[in-house]
Amino acid sequence: MFSNISRFFVWIIMGLVIIGLVGFGSVNFGGSVNSIGSVGDTEIDASTYFRELNAELNAYQAETGERPTMAEAKALGLDQQVLSRVIAITALENETDRIGLSVGDETLANRVTEIQAFQGPNGRFDRDTYDFVLEQSGLTAQEFEESMRAEVARTILSDAVTSDLAVPDAYTDTLFAYARETRDFTWAPVTRAALEEPVAEPTEAELKTYYEENPAEFTLPETRQITYGWLRPEEVIDEIPADDQILRDLYESRIDEFQVPERRLVERLVFGSEEEAQEVADRIAAGETTFDAAVETRGLSLSDVDMGDVTRSELGRGGDAVFALEEPGVTGPVPTNLGPALYRVNATLAAQETSFEDARDQLFEEYAADAARRLVRDRATEIDESLASGATLEELAENDLWTVGKIGWFEGMEDGIAAYAPFREAAREVGPNDFPEVIELEDGSVFALRLDEIREPELQPFADVRDEVRASWEEQALTEALVARGEALLPEFESGAEAPSTVGLTQVVEENIDRAGFIQGTPQALIETVFAMDEGAWRVVSGNGQVVVVGLDDINAPDQDSTEARQVKSTFAQRVSQGMALDLQDAFSSALETQAGVTLDQAMINAVHANFP
Repeated sequence: MFSNISRFFVWIIMGLVIIGLVGFGSVNFGGSVNSIGSVGDTEIDASTYFRELNAELNAYQAETGERPTMAEAKALGLDQQVLSRVIAITALENETDRIGLSVGDETLANRVTEIQAFQGPNGRFDRDTYDFVLEQSGLTAQEFEESMRAEVARTILSDAVTSDLAVPDAYTDTLFAYARETRDFTWAPVTRAALEEPVAEPTEAELKTYYEENPAEFTLPETRQITYGWLRPEEVIDEIPADDQILRDLYESRIDEFQVPERRLVERLVFGSEEEAQEVADRIAAGETTFDAAVETRGLSLSDVDMGDVTRSELGRGGDAVFALEEPGVTGPVPTNLGPALYRVNATLAAQETSFEDARDQLFEEYAADAARRLVRDRATEIDESLASGATLEELAENDLWTVGKIGWFEGMEDGIAAYAPFREAAREVGPNDFPEVIELEDGSVFALRLDEIREPELQPFADVRDEVRASWEEQALTEALVARGEALLPEFESGAEAPSTVGLTQVVEENIDRAGFIQGTPQALIETVFAMDEGAWRVVSGNGQVVVVGLDDINAPDQDSTEARQVKSTFAQRVSQGMALDLQDAFSSALETQAGVTLDQAMINAVHANFP
C-alpha cells in the first residue's frame, strides 16, 4: 500500500514536520507527565499540542499582524481547533498501532535521506547536517525517526480511506447542465391599456379598510427628536478679507496654471545613424512609406515613440525644428542626445495666458473657501469649550453664525444635515444624558447635537395620510386587475389561438438567456419563473410595480462534450473530490475517536497554555 503513495507527497510531509519541529526544542510543562490525555491506548503528546498551538498563533499573527494572547486565542476558539486536530492525529496513530500498520527501516531511511534540510553542499544526505538540525530542534534521531514513521503510517491509513474516491459523471453533468442551460421565451407587459374596464374609484370604506389592514405602511418609525447647531464655511466666508497681495502670491506660486506656453503633440523616432534617419525621411517625403510604417518596421509601437504634449524647451535640440512646423507633419533628422531622430507633430496646442485680473475671482474663491474652513475649525474649538462649560446650543446661536435647528431623525432619513454620515451616526448613538460635543463633517462644517426625545413608532391618523392610502390602494388594485387580465389570456396563449401581439400587447422575444440573466423592464422574479416552466407553458409574473405574461419557447441544453465543458467539469470534480476526501477523513477520525475513547487532562492542557503569554 505504501508504494502507492507519491514519494514527492511524503517528502513534503517530512519537510513540514522538520520545519514544525526546528526551533521549539523541549518544553517543560511541569511534573513528569508529558501528555494531555489519550485516545484509546495512545497518549496525546503535550509537545505536539504545544507546537501545533504555537504554529496556529504564528499563522494568525501572519494574517492579522498581531499575535493574540492565550486569553484572546481561547476567545477565538483557536485552542479548540488545534486540540481537535491533535486528537484526530492521535486517533489515527492509535488505529495504525492497533492494526499493526508501520513503515520499514529501509523505506524510512530512503525518505529521510531525501529531505533537503539534511543534505550537504553536494546535494546528498549529510550525517553531520542531520545531527545538527535535530540538535537544534531538541530531538534525538530516534525521536525524529519515530515521528516520521508515525506520520507516514497515518498518511497511508488516511489515503486508504479515500482511495479511488471519484465524483460520478452524472453528478457533474447534471450540475453543468443546470448552470449552463439557457431559455428562449416570449414575454409582454400587461399595462393599463390592456384592461377591458378601468379600475373603479375607491370608496371611503375601502380606503379605511386598506389603512386598517396595512398599518405598517403608515406607521412612523422610531423618531429621535434632535436639536442641533451647525456652523458651515459658507456662513463665515464673508468675514474673509480680499487681500490682493495674498492673491498675487497665490497667482505667482501657481503661474504654470495661468501661463501655459504653446505646445505640440509629438512623436519621436530615433535612429542609429543620420544616414538611416535621412533615408526614412526621404521615403516619407516621397510618399513611399509613412511614419507609422517606419515605427512598425523598427519593432516599436506608437506608444513607444509618443512624447505627449511638450513645450519647445522640453524638446531640447529638436524644439526649433518641431515648432517651425505650422501644421501637422514630419520633420528631421534632428540630432538629439539619443541619436538622430524624426519628429512627427500631430497637433498644435495654443498658448494660454490668464492675467492676474482674470484669475483673481477664481483665486479668491479658492482662498476664501480654504480660509473659511480654517476659521470654522478655530471657532469649533471655542464652541466645544463653551459647550463643555455648560452653554446650550441655543445660547451659542446668540453671538455667532451658529445655526440652530430641529430634526425628527429616523433610520433611513438622509435629508438636510442628515445627508452627512457622521451626523447620522451621532444621531443614532446619542443618549438622553449626553452633552453636545463638536463633530467635523467632510465639507469642513461642524455640528453638535442634543437628544430631546425618543418617540416610539406611531400609526399616523387616517386623515393625515389619506392621500398616501389612496395611492397605495390604487397601485394594489391596478396590479390585481392587470394580473387578472393576464391570467384570463393565458389559456388563449397556451392553446396557440392567440399571441400577445394579436391582443394588443407588445411582444418581446428573448433567446439564450441564462439563469443569471436580467431583462430590463420586467419583474425581478421573471428569470426564476422561466427556469421553472415547461416548454409551451405561460405564466403571469408581477413585481416591482410591473406585470408581464411570459411563455417558454425552448430549453437549450449545453454541449457536455466541448473542450470548455470537459475542462470545467474536470476542475469541479477535482474540487469536489478534495472536499469529499477531507470530509471523509474527518468522519473517519471522529469514528476512531468514538470507538477508542478520548480522555483529556485539563491540568496538563492548562500547563501547556501557561507557556504562552
